[in-house]
Amino acid sequence: MIYLDYNATTPVLPEVLEAMHPWFGERFGNAASATHSFGWAASEAVKMARETIAQCIEAEREELIFCSGATEAINLALQGLAMHSKPERRGLVYLATEHKAVVDTIKHLASFGFPITEIPVDANGVAEQKALEAAINQQTLVVCAMLVNNETGLIQPLEHIAEMARRNGAFLLCDASQAPGKTPVNVHQIGADLLVLSAHKCYGPKGMGALYLRRKNPRVQIAPMIFGGGHEKGLRSGTLNVPGIVGMAEALRLATENCSQWAQEIGRMRDELERQLQQIQGVHITALKAARVYNTSHFRVEGLRASSLIKALPGLALSTGSACSSAGGEPSHVCKALGMTDKQAFESLRISLGITLQAREFSTAIEQLCSAIRRESGV
Repeated sequence: MIYLDYNATTPVLPEVLEAMHPWFGERFGNAASATHSFGWAASEAVKMARETIAQCIEAEREELIFCSGATEAINLALQGLAMHSKPERRGLVYLATEHKAVVDTIKHLASFGFPITEIPVDANGVAEQKALEAAINQQTLVVCAMLVNNETGLIQPLEHIAEMARRNGAFLLCDASQAPGKTPVNVHQIGADLLVLSAHKCYGPKGMGALYLRRKNPRVQIAPMIFGGGHEKGLRSGTLNVPGIVGMAEALRLATENCSQWAQEIGRMRDELERQLQQIQGVHITALKAARVYNTSHFRVEGLRASSLIKALPGLALSTGSACSSAGGEPSHVCKALGMTDKQAFESLRISLGITLQAREFSTAIEQLCSAIRRESGV
């Protein structure tokens, strides 16, 4: 099979696997063991990895909390803020195109009386500014806005959102899971007070993520969700996943250093894909003229359900959208937020490319895809 679903997950790069390998074997110590060299070595490895990741996002290493992935980091951020909030500041604001990890956590908090506001987006997925201005006020606790949309690849312009949040004393939580290696991630340029990272979206191991918490101007304080041992400054107890942390640091380092090169190489593939797609009658590419990451193409074919097209292409690994919601049977909430009908949402398909995709595989994939679209749609 030819893999075209890199936004769902990525393979672990050989350099990342090599960096992780010793920490499964001869360097197996617990980073919390402070009485012998096995623990000291593991603790030092975590310290160095934390420094590397912090440098990749222009943060300080003390501002990072390691988690089991982006979903846990989002839950820790939102529920931690909520439990630490004051009665006069409990409002939760989020964009309609946020990942389900954000949307579902916010709806869970709504059941406990936290006021929530969903911000509509335009046809490209950019947040409606008037709606933001009306929603963000002195009662707002946090505004949630992802940097790169996992389905469409849209790069959300966050500076204005961050400025509105800061002006009203609210925090900005940025889900940057899809960003490393695709677009620069700088917490200060973004204006993020909390930021979420995921290792397996950028050629690192699964089950590994991190939460950035700004230390000053303003200082972010959250309550823990997991207790027992006081790890990660008491904010996330549990034995640290040393191999995963080391692997995440190496993956983030490679993604940050090679972002421009990858953009050129993979961007050429994505552009060629969309050039050929546009030659087929009835194909509509989402956010075609908007700022998008170089590897993602989201499109629909009039009158052809994406599930039918996928079945017609057994040699290609494709996706209708987020892996976290693809089995639910409901139309994508992202597509619906962009103004699509249910029918149009079910016609929508995502192709996401990655650095391990070979040129010959890509050529084969385009040929099979375009042939199947013409055959199945009857054009």
